[in-house]
Amino acid sequence: MNLQSKIYIAGHCGLVGSALLRALGTYGFSHLVTRSHAELDLTDQTATEAFFAQEKPDYVFLAAARVGGILANNTYPADFIRDNLAIQTNVLHSAWRHRVRRLLFLGSSCIYPKLAPQPLKEEYLLTGPLEPTNRPYALAKIAGIEMCWSYNRQHGTRYLAAMPANVYGPGDNYHPQDSHVIPALLRRFHDATQRGDTSVTVWGTGTPRREFLYSDDVADACLYLMRLADADFDRLLWPAGDADDSSALNLAPLINIGVGQDLTIRELVELVGQTVGYTGEVQYDTSKPDGTPRKLLDVSRLNALGWAPRTNLPTGLATAYRDLLAD
Repeated sequence: MNLQSKIYIAGHCGLVGSALLRALGTYGFSHLVTRSHAELDLTDQTATEAFFAQEKPDYVFLAAARVGGILANNTYPADFIRDNLAIQTNVLHSAWRHRVRRLLFLGSSCIYPKLAPQPLKEEYLLTGPLEPTNRPYALAKIAGIEMCWSYNRQHGTRYLAAMPANVYGPGDNYHPQDSHVIPALLRRFHDATQRGDTSVTVWGTGTPRREFLYSDDVADACLYLMRLADADFDRLLWPAGDADDSSALNLAPLINIGVGQDLTIRELVELVGQTVGYTGEVQYDTSKPDGTPRKLLDVSRLNALGWAPRTNLPTGLATAYRDLLAD
């Protein structure tokens, strides 16, 4: 991928997509293609095909998705599985038809079984039951990984699936109910501070452990992967053997992106409170679901390639809070 390559960022208005757009611009990539949802509905097969036929990008970052926290996943399960299946099906197929050189498909750590051993290795995919609260979304993303794998095998495409830890940062959705945990907590604590509330309620017990990755670090990792030499990139596509080797069916073209350490939700709540300046009490509503007990990614494969994150959690939280204030 060189500075003149034609690069399509699907979902450039979202959290990861906007970070990718910033990173590509910083590195000097000048031929970037973007479309807002209003300009191109990726769930529309005809519109997606027409776009690829016209633009013919060399590289694609597939960051477009319907996303949300536990409440949103529980409330709109049909929307989550329908829209995500449609988006990835249309983009992956059109990318093959129009000879995209490489494609990076962004997923989520929720693809791994709820009670899988920790840390989560790539080979744990499909080894146990999923967390029920976000199963429709997770199944859609698993289907996307399988599509990458299948198109690589049948059509010789070079599609890689990357699974980041819980992502946060500038451009996030700060809705108090429908967003992920960090933006939801930032919003909740900020609003409570502005109103002078003396107590804030947080869902669950606070005991689950989570790993959080700053959005610009995700983007940096994605660019690092897409700019790998052919031999290194192809080893990620076929980690268990060559495409024609039956052993290649054992491992998906999948790589984790994370920081390699986690903390409890209670510890996160304390950090968010300090970031916002909230001084009241925190109540935990234990009638609400906790989700998966722990989701810590094994990032040894990515680290072995020479990449590591740059942003620690306190620094990232401060930047995300400034983004909320500017929203």
